[in-house]
Amino acid sequence: MIIYTLPIIAAITGWVTNFLAIKMLFHPKKKLNLYLFSIQGIFPKRQSVLAERLGKIVSTELFSFRDIKDRFTSTSTAIEINKVLDEKLEDFMEVKIKTAMPMLAMFLNKEAKVKIKETLHLEFQNILPDILNKYSEKLEKDISVEEIVYRKVAAFSSDKLEQILLSIMKKEFKFIEILGGILGFMIGIIQLLIIQMQ
Repeated sequence: MIIYTLPIIAAITGWVTNFLAIKMLFHPKKKLNLYLFSIQGIFPKRQSVLAERLGKIVSTELFSFRDIKDRFTSTSTAIEINKVLDEKLEDFMEVKIKTAMPMLAMFLNKEAKVKIKETLHLEFQNILPDILNKYSEKLEKDISVEEIVYRKVAAFSSDKLEQILLSIMKKEFKFIEILGGILGFMIGIIQLLIIQMQ
């Protein structure tokens, strides 16, 4: 009669084995020295390697200063910049110049203001791409995405790292546990059939 419980025992064994295997990805968080060997969770043990590889992936595959340059020089950005530029030049010609240079403002008629505004606007449009290119190149030199990601991930506490990874892969880990139970149950059925065939 006990023999018929084989599938259930195998299912429990499969589930517990996978459950423990997932737990051992994160625990023990600190290296535990036993007599013949030492154990530590995979992620805490290899956190530095994970941080290094993640930094490389983010800097080469996910984040690019080329994308920033493209965004700076895109049509939508140009429209936004022109709109802001028009507003600022209008404010300068109608308000700021009267305060800063009241005597000059007295001699500027509407046509002169329009001409100055158009000239300044055209000049800004000509120099803006160079400014944006130089600024994005400076950012690329000054900011190492790979180093930033490495430092942040390497500095995570073991609890924080576990929390992040579980939030991303909780469903997958749960599926692995259940799959262990299902496979264990199937193996138990096969064992039961083999025993009965003997």
